[in-house]
Parts: sequence; C-alpha cells; structure tokens
Amino acid sequence: MFLKLVLWTIRVLIFLLIVVSILPELPSGQWWVRLWEFPRLQLAFILAVLLLLLGFHAWLKRAQKEHAVLLVLILALGGWQLFHIVPFAPIWPNEVPTADAQALEDQSTFKVLTANVSYTNDSYAEVVELIQREDPDLLLLIEIDSEWEDGLAPLNEHYEYRVGKVRGEGLGIVLWSRFPFLEQEVRHLVSERRPSVFVTLDIPGIGPVRYVGTHPVPPGLQDRITHNDETTERRDSRVRDAELMLVARHVQQDADNRWIVTGDFNDVAWSDTTKLFADLSDLKDPRKGRRLLSTYHAERPLWRYPIDHLFVSDGFHLIDLDRVRVKGSDHFAITTTLTAARKDQAKPEASEEEHQTAQELVEEGTEDASEHDVSD
Repeated sequence: MFLKLVLWTIRVLIFLLIVVSILPELPSGQWWVRLWEFPRLQLAFILAVLLLLLGFHAWLKRAQKEHAVLLVLILALGGWQLFHIVPFAPIWPNEVPTADAQALEDQSTFKVLTANVSYTNDSYAEVVELIQREDPDLLLLIEIDSEWEDGLAPLNEHYEYRVGKVRGEGLGIVLWSRFPFLEQEVRHLVSERRPSVFVTLDIPGIGPVRYVGTHPVPPGLQDRITHNDETTERRDSRVRDAELMLVARHVQQDADNRWIVTGDFNDVAWSDTTKLFADLSDLKDPRKGRRLLSTYHAERPLWRYPIDHLFVSDGFHLIDLDRVRVKGSDHFAITTTLTAARKDQAKPEASEEEHQTAQELVEEGTEDASEHDVSD
C-alpha cells in the first residue's frame, strides 16, 4: 500500500509539473499563468526529490517500463527548468566583463544601490545607517511615501542631487546622486500612478550616462475595490510588460549613449519579458555568469526570486555585485560597483519578431491599464 501511494504521488506531481511548466509558454498575460515563470529553481528542487523517490520505488519494486518513462519525464522537466537558471551560474560566461584590477587605477569607479524599502516599513534610521555604510554614489529607493521622505532627510546632507516622486501605496520612487544631472524627468509610462525616473548623469572621468529607475506594477496585484463591486480582480502582467518594453524602446532610440537601468521589475531575470527587454535595449545583466542574487522575499528563503535588477550597456565593467539586507523590507537591496571601459559601438540587433512582440505588449498593457482604471 505504501509503495502504491509513493508511485501515485510521483505520477500526480509529474503531471502537475508538466502543466505548470507549459503554462508560461502560452501567449497569455493572465497573472496565474505568468506566475509560473517565477519558481523555476523551486520546481527543479521538487523534481530532484521526485527523482530520489522514483529511484527508491524502482529499487524496491524492480525497475519496470513505467519507471523508465517517469525518469525521462523528470529529466526532461528538470532540464527545462535548469535551462532558464544555468545562465546565472558561475559556469556560464560573464555577460558584463569583470574589471581589470590593474586598470582600475586609471579609471573612474562608482557604486549604485537599488532598494525597495517597503512603504509599510518604519525602520528609517536603520535604512539611513545602511546607506551611509554602503556609501553609494547613486541611490534609488522605491516605495517612498511622505513618512519615508521625512525619515530619509539625513541623506540630503550627503547627496546634492535628487529627483523622483513621493507617493503612498508603494508608488513612490526617488533617486539621490552625487553626480550632477544634465537632464532630469519623472515620466509615467503606462499608468499615471506609477512614476519612473529618467536622468542624464555627468560622471567625472566617464561623461554623460543615461539612467532609468523604474517600478512596474506586479502581476497578481489586486485592483482597487469599487463600492458597487463586491469582487476583486488581480492585475495581469500586461501593464508591467508594456512598461518594460517602453523603457527598452527608449534605450534603443539612443543606443550610442551609455545606459544604466535599474529598479524592482516585479519580474524574474529569466522570464520571456525580461529577456525581450534585454534583447531590445541591448543591455546586459551583470548577474549572468556569476550568481542569481535573488532579492524577494527576504524573509522566505525557500520562495525567493531575482526581481530587483540592474542592466548596463556595453562600456561598463563590473567591480563588485552584492545584495544587502534592508531592515524591515521584504526585498534585499542590490549594490553594484562599476567602472567605464571602451564602449562597443555595435547597435542593438533585435529581430523584427521581437519588435512586433514588444509593440503588442505595449498596446495590450496600455489597453489593460485603461480598462482597470490605473491611470488615476
């Protein structure tokens, strides 16, 4: 009886894993479909446990034809999940080159810190202490409301330049900088409620650098409840996808400049949307070939995903990449130390199909934002 239960458990779990592995490949923006792009590492772990269970069952019952079929299915599913994860392991080539230690003496370096501090968090003093200890040159903080603005007031003594929008409900975003702004603007790409920061930095020894800080809407977020509607709907991924495509298009239109794009994308590093964003913008992920640096959820190690990102254009080399715990937040902060190298003049080479997919995402996301009244 026990062995039958083990075998049926293996069968049912493999069937469910086949379903959730296929779902993200469907052309759908529904949040419960796109959600399954996130736990690929966790699904790979479950498949490893199933492999052990199958081996245990085959050893006790003697290997049969069904065991071979189930083994092939487990290996195929495991290979599919690892296919997405392996580029972020040290065995993969680095996408952003490591800086030459000998050349650093003659090159300018700077540090970027990006953190979603969580607007329900009230650990203001601890976050200020963290920032002063890390001492970044560029500091992007997300979910800044009026209470956070007051709590972070000491930062104004350390940073001469600041731009952003302070808003409640996790919608605020502010950039502090030691470098002058040649241009600065707060844009609302899809929703009037969600700002993004666009600036051009004048970095000594490097020159102009275009920078974007963004925080697209998370898929699965509940819509605001109306008085006449007792049910609540959850936001699908189209608004998020549209915002990322608009940022990528903005970068692509000025591809000769150096670029840094960072923020809480609410999307994992290996998703189709994030990969399309990278292809269209021709920006590089410094985690590739190094490590995942999963940032959310900080308090739940078994359910943690890399959704806070930093992308850079050709011409930057990496000195250091790390994550830092932020007191009271459900996100880790990402810290990145960079230096400038010779810029490769190659232009983005996204395919016509990728351009068409991006345009469809923008149109669907804009329509979805309008239908769900997220522009107010």
